[in-house]
Amino acid sequence: MQTTAVSHQTTSPSRRKEIWGWYLYDFGNSAYAAVVLLAVYSAYFQGTVVGGAEGSRLWGISVGIAMLVVAIISPVLGSIADFSGSKKRFLFLFTAIACVFTATLFFVQAGDVVLGMTLFIMAEIGYRASQVYYNGLLPEIARPAEMGRISGNGWAIGSAGGIVCLLIVLPLIVIVGGGFVVRLSLLITAVFFALSAVPIFLWLREKAQPQPLPPGSNIVTIGFQRLWRTVKKARHYREFIKFMIAFLIFNDGIIMALDFAAIIGTVLFGMEQQGLIIFIIIVQITSVIGAYVFGIATDRWSGKRALIISLLLMIAAVIWLFFATSQPIFFVIGALAGFALTGVQSVSRTMVGKLSPPGQSAEFYGLFAVAGRTSSFIGPTLYGIFAAEIALLYAKQGETAVTAEQLGQRAAILTIAAFLIVGLVLLLWVNEKRGIEAAHGGLEIGD
Repeated sequence: MQTTAVSHQTTSPSRRKEIWGWYLYDFGNSAYAAVVLLAVYSAYFQGTVVGGAEGSRLWGISVGIAMLVVAIISPVLGSIADFSGSKKRFLFLFTAIACVFTATLFFVQAGDVVLGMTLFIMAEIGYRASQVYYNGLLPEIARPAEMGRISGNGWAIGSAGGIVCLLIVLPLIVIVGGGFVVRLSLLITAVFFALSAVPIFLWLREKAQPQPLPPGSNIVTIGFQRLWRTVKKARHYREFIKFMIAFLIFNDGIIMALDFAAIIGTVLFGMEQQGLIIFIIIVQITSVIGAYVFGIATDRWSGKRALIISLLLMIAAVIWLFFATSQPIFFVIGALAGFALTGVQSVSRTMVGKLSPPGQSAEFYGLFAVAGRTSSFIGPTLYGIFAAEIALLYAKQGETAVTAEQLGQRAAILTIAAFLIVGLVLLLWVNEKRGIEAAHGGLEIGD
């Protein structure tokens, strides 16, 4: 049975609650991104748990491993979720994994390298995998004409959640300080994420109904069969495939910038924990604005046009970062990047919803996850290794350890720009109008 259409009573209380439940989930999981990935744990792991250029290498490898696992499991589980009408159940499972293992990061102290990597990888798997099912619910609560606005609002409200969580932990870090408070902030984030996720499970009614199993089949074999059908079907949606290829590349640049922002701030600009949190708060504030602006732009113009503009702004921010030498300029660059990168992420999510056939959102978002997580495995791993190797090269040439690490980070910034530029060029070849017709009008692009 296909997913039923959403009600045309856009102002009905039940539908408003569903949409707000969806928004509030982003409010919580963005707190994870803000604290764990951006402001606190990444810098804590790189500088305190490991230390030096090796910290950048191991951080990149940790992110890459988590992304690879999600890339492997998401397509099959997405197919199962669509077939069994259980996107909410999978969302609950991976949300619980993310919250529990984020809380356990409290126990990671200086020198606990293996423990710090393992617990983070588990939390990251939960966080990234849950997004497949969260994104898959978007077409169930939003009609195509309003998908850009609702997706943008979700990103904006999510960014606000990151700001709120950072404002909770900032006074503790500034006033009390010390490693214990840094670790306590991770526990606070886990609770914040869990509480914010509750409404989506209480308010949002999943509209897809379970389908009966064919004789001799089980839910696992059905998952693989539907995945294979989805892959074969997706080949006929050429614009979707072209968009996925472009996304695979430019998303690398976005993930690399996010995952290494705090490390860049620490290594290149000598920022302490308080400064990093303030920096990320500024990034999150401009992210709210960017999500809102690009959400409107997507519905009024087109997803492709909005995406091109946001990518151009992001490329400008990264190139500027390569030449920057002062903290104030780093803050300005962060504000510009926050505005742009949220537009890239929000519009990309909307594009997948528009280019996906009705009733198969989780399957196509599963393929979206494969592209995103596979590329995200390559990007952070490459950045971490590249930064460490360049630092080692300069150290062998007689540079001090600090200077060598800084030169390695600055050189690695160019890899972010490279991924963004190549992805933008590939995006120019995507015909959004034909892709939407293929998905929603029954016309296959090859016809």
